[in-house]
Amino acid sequence: MSFSTLILAAGMGTRMKSSRPKVIHTVCGKPLTMWVIDASKAAGADKVCAVVGHCADMVKETLGGACEYALQAEQKGTGHAVMQAMNFIKSADGEIVILNGDTPLVTAGAIKDAVEYHRTSGNKATVITAILPDATGYGRIVRGAEGGVKKIVEQKNATDEEKKINEVNSGMYVFDAQSLAYALTKLTPNNAQGEYYLTDTLEILLAAGENVGGYAIADNDEIRGINDRVQLYEAEKIMRRRINEKHMREGVTIRDIDSVCIEDGVTIGADTEIDGCVTIKSGTVIGEGCYIGGTTTVDNSEICDGAHILSSVILNSKIGKNTNVGPFAYVRPNCVVGDNVKVGDFVEVKNSTIGDGTKISHLTYIGDSDVGERVNFGCGTVTCNYDGKKKFRTTIGDDCFIGCNTNLVSPVSVGDGAYIAAGSTITDDIPDNALAIARERQVNKNTWKDKRGE
Repeated sequence: MSFSTLILAAGMGTRMKSSRPKVIHTVCGKPLTMWVIDASKAAGADKVCAVVGHCADMVKETLGGACEYALQAEQKGTGHAVMQAMNFIKSADGEIVILNGDTPLVTAGAIKDAVEYHRTSGNKATVITAILPDATGYGRIVRGAEGGVKKIVEQKNATDEEKKINEVNSGMYVFDAQSLAYALTKLTPNNAQGEYYLTDTLEILLAAGENVGGYAIADNDEIRGINDRVQLYEAEKIMRRRINEKHMREGVTIRDIDSVCIEDGVTIGADTEIDGCVTIKSGTVIGEGCYIGGTTTVDNSEICDGAHILSSVILNSKIGKNTNVGPFAYVRPNCVVGDNVKVGDFVEVKNSTIGDGTKISHLTYIGDSDVGERVNFGCGTVTCNYDGKKKFRTTIGDDCFIGCNTNLVSPVSVGDGAYIAAGSTITDDIPDNALAIARERQVNKNTWKDKRGE
């Protein structure tokens, strides 16, 4: 089932009150127009073109190579926008589906069904419609005796009888490509605004004796356009629930579906449990049997089977199997944490590798380090990786014991099996199996307290 899609994404979106074009604002981590592009491709579109205008370069940079582009340098209506893609339309085989770049909730299923209806009905144009309980403000679909679309009447021009119609125009269409090209050549700006309206193409095709139909979409949410931040929030809620329900049906337990935000492009294994107020961002892969506790954020990271994450932040990193992280841990980018590791409360790890079985229980900073297996870090350990100009690495071997309140001044290497006494500041390499003590010998000043008051 092959067709082409044309997406109208040239508008400014002034009601967003933003320096960015409306169509690149995001829902569940993905730009609005990218949702429409992906739905089109999933439905079977072999070519997609976006008509861009306001901040065109910014839109192109955001969407990248996901589609072709046509430029509407001056906004003169929806018909004018489609006219700017005339070369794309003329080169298309079969149908052109016209969608809006600010309707992220449209699904591949709805697009596919509309195209199938268009084909089986023998239409040259099909309006994708919706039946609303309250149609106020929408253009009404007026059907003829045989059920075809006779015309679309805007609210301000509708008669009292026409205002009772609750089938409305969604602003999305399926056209025979060559019939659309023909109708566009006949468009004129016969209105006070001097704009070219895409809806006028329907009248042109009807006047030429062609069939124009209407396909009523099953889920009215799919026609929701985004015009301001409130509507953006409403779309986010709907999309979030769709995504969460999809994961739940695949074997994931989500304790509070309304407070968990899982972006598009996340993979989660069966029997993983997610508590409330969790954010999981695009690019994240979570294995089976994991636990993601409340207030955790995971961004573009891999969480392996059986890992337990509690109230922590994990960014662009990998957490190994059966590893415990948190509460209140911060795993910064470029970390690889091994299997059966403990990264405990108020621990920060940055740009480091942590070997299997290592314990970093609490109040510790590990930065720019390569840590071996089965290492035990005492409370308050710090790798001093920055000298004010450059970052340096710390290397710690297997089976080491790092005493509480140790400072490791990089670059420094700790050999396998080494011990470091509590309170030490280590500036020199430590050989395998050695005990390092780097602190002043204790001196007791027995009369100091009395002299303090003199």
